Amino acid sequence: MSLYRDEGVVLRTQKIGEADRIVTLLTREHGRVRAVARGVRRTTSKFGARLEPFSHVDVQLYTGRTLDGITQAETITPYGRDIVTDYARYTAGAAILETAERFTDQEGEPALQQYLLLIGALRALARGEHEPGLVLDAFLLRSLAVAGYAPSFVDCARCGAPGPHRFFVIPAGGVVCAECRPPGAAVPAPDTLRLLGALLAGDWETADASDPRHRREGSGLVAAYLQWHLERGLRSLPLVVR
Repeated sequence: MSLYRDEGVVLRTQKIGEADRIVTLLTREHGRVRAVARGVRRTTSKFGARLEPFSHVDVQLYTGRTLDGITQAETITPYGRDIVTDYARYTAGAAILETAERFTDQEGEPALQQYLLLIGALRALARGEHEPGLVLDAFLLRSLAVAGYAPSFVDCARCGAPGPHRFFVIPAGGVVCAECRPPGAAVPAPDTLRLLGALLAGDWETADASDPRHRREGSGLVAAYLQWHLERGLRSLPLVVR
């Protein structure tokens, strides 16, 4: 039996048998890992409560034939404690966890950037540093960028003409100039595009000062852009408070 240790965030759990769970984690060194935690649903379990979604944990695992197994778990930061008690934070957090899982399809493949983005987003949610919807949209945009799908909010995504431009075309990869504009292109407010650019760049001063109507419009564009690249929507996204 080969043992290894890593730190990670619990993305999802699934009941199996009478007392066991399959735990999906995004880890720092090993990417996404699915592992069996045996006996954790028993009241006598020593670490069952530590393996809940949003938990940042230090885990010891062993390599199995089909699924790895968890033999030990220690809490690093209980982000869920401050997230699950607030509906807006919880729904945004659920969408963040689902996105992190979807962008790490290959189990065992390192995904350090995605892991660090996830930790940062959960920390911001738990501390209430920014409005939950803004934290979610910033995470979605940066996850897309890490995956190679960064949208352009200034220069033309097709010909590279310097912006700003106002026409937003999802298949093109963001804003386009008047010459590249196809029929039916969306025309969001300039402040909406500035907000999305700020979220992608981490300019929280601009993002926090944005108007709610531009946040709602921006969220719609982000959701549509994400769905285009994932080829299907997130189950948790319609529940997010906007």
